[in-house]
Amino acid sequence: MSFYRRGSKGPEVERIQARLKELNYYRGPVDGDFGGGTESAVKSFQKAKRLDIDGTVGEKTWSLLFAEEIPTPSLLEKSVAYRCLALTGSFETNAPIPDCFAGLSGDFDGQGISFGVLQWNLGQGSLQPLLDEMNRKHARLLRDLLHDHYPLLVAFLKASREEQLTWARSIQDPNRYTIFEPWRGLLKGLGRMPEFQEIQAAHAEALYQSAQKLCRAYQLGSERAVALMFDILVQNGSISNIVRAQILHDYEKIDPGLEEADAEVARMTIVANRRAEAANPRWIEDVRARKLCCARGQGRVHGIEIDLENQYGIGLRPASMKERSGIR
Repeated sequence: MSFYRRGSKGPEVERIQARLKELNYYRGPVDGDFGGGTESAVKSFQKAKRLDIDGTVGEKTWSLLFAEEIPTPSLLEKSVAYRCLALTGSFETNAPIPDCFAGLSGDFDGQGISFGVLQWNLGQGSLQPLLDEMNRKHARLLRDLLHDHYPLLVAFLKASREEQLTWARSIQDPNRYTIFEPWRGLLKGLGRMPEFQEIQAAHAEALYQSAQKLCRAYQLGSERAVALMFDILVQNGSISNIVRAQILHDYEKIDPGLEEADAEVARMTIVANRRAEAANPRWIEDVRARKLCCARGQGRVHGIEIDLENQYGIGLRPASMKERSGIR
């Protein structure tokens, strides 16, 4: 059964907020972000209806709010590949699908600009191919979006990496790394275009296929394992040979009498911890939180409670290793 609580995001949360506002329990924005204000309003509603006061919209609370059964979140109707993309995208951008496709950050990490659901960036040269493909396939849409700024984008795509980074740093606050207008709004608008979202998902395809290969290499086969490996590839790039050796050595200590599901979690937990320990010391705990959340199926990431099964439909079920990651 689906449920919604602090940390949940998406269109179903917007419905909850709008209904609570209509009933005069909620006075905040209808933004699809289940924060403390929404939780407080839910608790007030539950108190008035003599329900258990837990701030969570489950089956009983939903039925009293809407006089209907709790719906299946639209995300859960997508492929596992798409849900893995949504999960890692939410980690990367702190925004749900589809808002994470317009995730935008500045030069805080020395990469100039990071943009999109997986935060492709200029410094590593991963963002430029997406922009170039958008210009090749949908030049008219880009012109309609950018107007007199379109020639600058064309010149930018032809410039050297150093020139691109210099320009990117010129359009953002050097201390807060926030992108100045009009480029902030223009890039956000680009990220909301279905055509550019399709390009992003297509570029994520190779990562998803690589995540499946990593699962096979590390004796893993569940949906959660693919989500874990996908997140490793996006956030950390790879698993080194040294870390691989450590992981396989730790595998030997797993109790051979464990049920397969428990053994799968044990293996994922080892992968999560070993990959986190190999990260830049500055980011170890962030990496660990994300990876253990994937391995264990729930956890707190960036201050938000995440439940892979209920929010993303990602569980310990066997993953199809033939699935592709198109937007559908």
